[in-house]
Amino acid sequence: MIKKGDEVLTQVVIILNALVHLGFAVGEIFFTTYLLEKLFGFSSSDALKTAPIAKNAGIYNSFIAAGLFWSVFAQENAFELRLFFLICVAIAGIFGAMTLPNKDPNKKRNVKTLYLQTLPAVVVLILMFLT
Repeated sequence: MIKKGDEVLTQVVIILNALVHLGFAVGEIFFTTYLLEKLFGFSSSDALKTAPIAKNAGIYNSFIAAGLFWSVFAQENAFELRLFFLICVAIAGIFGAMTLPNKDPNKKRNVKTLYLQTLPAVVVLILMFLT
């Protein structure tokens, strides 16, 4: 049986996940070249060339954020919505960790993505199945 406190905790963590993705979206859409240079070590010219791709990723992150917010306030199918969007987040985090460039040339994988995306999503998924 779901206790009210457990549901509130789950919703709070989902909202935090949504805010993270909203932050990704804002950064990728509006501060693209700056973030590509500072976070991923792109040269200015490479950042300008790849900016449209990052902006496109920002739109997708805004969809993820919207879906997570929707799942918190949905009157019907909330569990299914949460499950779908959180699995999307977890998969995106794993894929990002495997494919995103790392600013440090000595590190092959971008593990920060696992901590920022995958771990919070997995925590919520665990909370969902425990409550």
